[in-house]
Amino acid sequence: MKEIKCVPKLRFKGFEERWGNINLGELLSFKNGLNADKGKYGKGVKFINVLDIINNDFITYDKIIGKVVVSEKEIEKNEVIYGDILFQRSSETREEVGQANVYLDRQRSCVFGGFVIRGRAKKVYEPVFINNLLKTDLSRKEITTRSGGSTRYNVGQDSLNQVIINLPTLPEQQKIASFLTAVDARIQQLSRKKELLEQYKKGMMQKLFSQELRFKDENGQDFPEWVVKKLGQIVESIKSGKSTNDLEGEIPLYGSTGLIGKCQKASHEGEFILIARVGANAGTLNIAKGKFGVSDNTLIVQCFTNLNLSFLYFYLKFWNLSRLVFGSGQPLITGGQLKSIKLLIPSKNEQQKIANYLSALDAKIEGLTTQINHTQTFKKGLLQQMFV
Repeated sequence: MKEIKCVPKLRFKGFEERWGNINLGELLSFKNGLNADKGKYGKGVKFINVLDIINNDFITYDKIIGKVVVSEKEIEKNEVIYGDILFQRSSETREEVGQANVYLDRQRSCVFGGFVIRGRAKKVYEPVFINNLLKTDLSRKEITTRSGGSTRYNVGQDSLNQVIINLPTLPEQQKIASFLTAVDARIQQLSRKKELLEQYKKGMMQKLFSQELRFKDENGQDFPEWVVKKLGQIVESIKSGKSTNDLEGEIPLYGSTGLIGKCQKASHEGEFILIARVGANAGTLNIAKGKFGVSDNTLIVQCFTNLNLSFLYFYLKFWNLSRLVFGSGQPLITGGQLKSIKLLIPSKNEQQKIANYLSALDAKIEGLTTQINHTQTFKKGLLQQMFV
């Protein structure tokens, strides 16, 4: 193979040597995973399957989902240890076939399933570096273009052997890996913080809407008791959107999944609660503001002025409208069902207090989401510039 040497755009000081390119088969030896009888799954030894590869930035023992009963001999043949690279063998789309991940648990080993190919080191490498390298656009293209199939795309050991990767010296691999590990740690820290805040919000919604926790008025006095009302009594209207072929324009168009496109004519103007009426998302809520259009698979709730819209939005989220869904072929919620829901409604001022509090939590959660997205974008940019 003709060697093509290259250098990355972004590099740490002290490294000037050009990267060399090698076949992946020079770095790793490959093996297909084990297949067991159906009754052997669910207990036994932890085993890596495709979901473990695609749902994690890296794999450790505690992250692994599945278990399988296997013999000691099978464990020995199919063991996964620290630094092994795991590849997804098959996918419905070419873009997803051959996705790779690394096993980074030094304390405990596991086994791997038949839809996975294991790469075991033939030469010394930095596992975190290789994991990130195999996620770059260039490496992904190298792998996917070597896949075959029609209804499903597959990649085998022979194809992986021929994949060309660009590799720096081990010290540079380690330097890059250390930096990217710090970036990943930041993403994990933010993600954990977001998860905890979401759990806190869920707990506070339970306390607020069950009246276990009550706000005081501006004088420190109790607000009036909550009153039982049907939803149909406290909203001005609940109507369905309309089917439209008007899919070009500048006006936001909402459907059951939220914003789905643009249209030329607005069917509504103001602030409304939108509820998915039909399909897998039936019961999902959104808030739409300004001028917008609404498709026919969505219900539009217009509130009276004495009802705080944000309060009702949070209350219905807590109430969980998916409980109303009926129909097996095409799940459905009707406006009539919504109108009959009984809710305990506080005074307008207490509604405002609750809405403000939960909106502030949402703003913090959204802020964390933005930080996570920015850090992930930053990392993606690094992968494009630090790898070749």
